[in-house]
Amino acid sequence: MALFRDDVRRAPKVLLHDHLDGGLRPQTIVDLAPEVGHELPAGNAESLGRWFAQAADSGSLVRYLETFDHTVAVMQTGAALTRVARECVEDLVEDGVVYAEIRYAPEQHVSNGLTLDEVVAAVCEGFEAGMEAAGGRIVVRQLLTAMRHQARSMEIAQLAIAWRDRGVAGFDIAGAEDGYPPTRHLDAFEYLQRENAHFTIHAGEAFGLPSIWQAIQWCGADRLGHGVRIIDDIEVAEDGSVELGRLAAYVRDMRIPLEMCPASNVQTGAASSITDHPIGLLTKLRFRVTVNTDNRLMSKTSMTDEMHALVEAFGYDLEDLRWFTINAMKSAFIPFDQRLAIIDDVIKPGYDALGGA
Repeated sequence: MALFRDDVRRAPKVLLHDHLDGGLRPQTIVDLAPEVGHELPAGNAESLGRWFAQAADSGSLVRYLETFDHTVAVMQTGAALTRVARECVEDLVEDGVVYAEIRYAPEQHVSNGLTLDEVVAAVCEGFEAGMEAAGGRIVVRQLLTAMRHQARSMEIAQLAIAWRDRGVAGFDIAGAEDGYPPTRHLDAFEYLQRENAHFTIHAGEAFGLPSIWQAIQWCGADRLGHGVRIIDDIEVAEDGSVELGRLAAYVRDMRIPLEMCPASNVQTGAASSITDHPIGLLTKLRFRVTVNTDNRLMSKTSMTDEMHALVEAFGYDLEDLRWFTINAMKSAFIPFDQRLAIIDDVIKPGYDALGGA
C-alpha cells in the first residue's frame, strides 16, 4: 500500500532524540527575545524560521551548533522554559508522537540566575501542562544533558538522579565530538552505573568509530545518539555480501539502539543525502534502528517528515514504520511494564487501525 504523508502523520510515533532548545517555534523566539534583550538575525517569525533552516544547512556540525546561541538565549527564565516545554508537547501531539524523551543541557539555562533545580522544575512544569492538556495521548520525559566541552558532567549526572522519579528518565552528553571524547566524563558514567541509571551518549556523528567504541565499551552507554558512523565498520562487497567488523557486530548483537536523525545528519554532513543515509543498510541488517528529529527547528522537520522521507527514499511501508516505532519504545528509559503498555495498548492498535498489522 502506498503511504501518503497523512498516513504517516496519523501513525503512532516514538521520539528518543530531540533537543528542547532545537525545537522552538519561531514566533516564540520572537516573543521572548525582547524580555532578555537578545538581538535576533531576523525580525519576524517567518523570516526567522527561514534563517534557522539556512544557517543549519551548512554541512558543518560546528556551524549547525551555532544556531543554538539564539534559542538558548531566550530560555533563561522559568516562565520561558515552561512555555517552550509546553509548546514542545503540543507540537509533538499534533505530529502523532505518543512517547518522547526530550533532552537539553540545564547548565546552559542559568545565565539569568536560575539554579539547576529551578531549570529542571520549570521544564517539568511545562511538560506536565502539555501532557495534561493532551488528555493522556502522550508521555514525555526529560533527558538531562551535560556539554562535553565543559566540566559539569558529574553535577548534571547527580541532578538527573535527584529528579529521576520526577520526570527525568536519563542522562546524555552532547556538543562537538572531535577533541572531546566521552571518556573525559568517565566519572559521571561510572556514577550513573552505580545508581542503576540510564544514559545515552552522542557518538558516531561528527567523529568515527573510536567515538562509538568509547561510548559503549568504556562508558557503558545504553543507547547511541546518532551512531551513524557505525557504517564505517561494515563492508559491502561487489557481489552484495556484507561483512560486519567486530564493533558493528557487537552493536547489532547486543541490540544497542541507534538514535538516528536522518535530516539532521544530512545537514551536518554525516550523510550525503537521505537516499544514501546508512539507515537503509542498517535497517536491512536489522540493527536496533530508531528514527528521530534531533532539532525540529533547525532541520525544519517533524517525526512525520522524517518517516515520510524514509518512505520515499527506501519504499518503506506501515510495517516498517511500526518496526521503527516499536524499536524505539523498547529502547525508552522508562520501566519495562510502562514500555510494554504503550506498545500493546497504543502503538500496535494504532498501526492495526491503519492497516499495518
